[in-house]
Amino acid sequence: MSENASTLGAPRRLSGRGLEGRSPSRPESGTSARTRVPQPAAAAAASSPDTAPAAVAAGTTATRRRSRLGPGRPIRYGAALGPIVLLLIWTVGSWTGFIDSRTLSPPWVVVSTAADLIGSGRLWTNFETSLWRALQGLFWGVVAGGTLGVLSGLSRLGEYLLDGPVQIKRSIPSLALVPLLMLWLGIGEGMKITAIALIVFVPIYIQTHDCLRAIDSRYLELSETLGVGRWEFIRNVVLPGALPGFLLGLRFAVTYSWLALVVVEQVNSTSGIGYMIELARTYGQTEVIIVGLALYALLGLSSDALVRLLQRKVLKWRKTLAD
Repeated sequence: MSENASTLGAPRRLSGRGLEGRSPSRPESGTSARTRVPQPAAAAAASSPDTAPAAVAAGTTATRRRSRLGPGRPIRYGAALGPIVLLLIWTVGSWTGFIDSRTLSPPWVVVSTAADLIGSGRLWTNFETSLWRALQGLFWGVVAGGTLGVLSGLSRLGEYLLDGPVQIKRSIPSLALVPLLMLWLGIGEGMKITAIALIVFVPIYIQTHDCLRAIDSRYLELSETLGVGRWEFIRNVVLPGALPGFLLGLRFAVTYSWLALVVVEQVNSTSGIGYMIELARTYGQTEVIIVGLALYALLGLSSDALVRLLQRKVLKWRKTLAD
């Protein structure tokens, strides 16, 4: 009985033939205990001179299969491909007469108009005013949306108090609130910045709240087991877990800020890109309108590229399909 108990209690080791019930008390001659550690099949095949080429070929085939199933390799400056194709279509259509110049000014006319606006300083003045308005509205919207998203995501009471009103605000078009904001705040800068902040606020809140609630509950159980405090848990688990959703919401928020700016700058404004576009509409200057729209597009693309660059820097620990 004692002999059987000692046999069952002896540690088992993994050899090339499988599990052996005897204790590795003495290494065989010509070998060491280190050689008893099992190796993966691919590593064992690669260590053999006869099977090394086959193992390398198998690894290459697996890599190619993963590349074929993925989106493909990234192309340098590939993000500019779509705008360049659109510009070529516009140029060819205007040059061949397929696009009427009275409907859409040719690109060369738009470029010359932009040069005149830059030379006179009119474009820079309007751009500076619009940029400052958009940054103020974006800042307050991000602060409010992020703060309320964290409060609602971490507290049931916060969710009950905040999530309902935010969903109501989400279902109401933000631009429909502009007449009400005009009655409350007047037609000055406060109304414009508030309208932008209200539009920016929603995507930040939604993405932050949803990402917080999607954190794996096993992290909570592990933190409770280790005796982690509340603030340490928020700093080391909650905030890094909510960061991907917050940055995704920031991408939407940056774009929405420029969309809101187009509308609010047409309400009793004396400067700004939207004011320049509205004035050009009054005088039928299509080329000036196209310059303003092109500037909006350039600002939207550049700001989105900055946020995407921030995502790659901050979330470099995360491996995704895009990598």
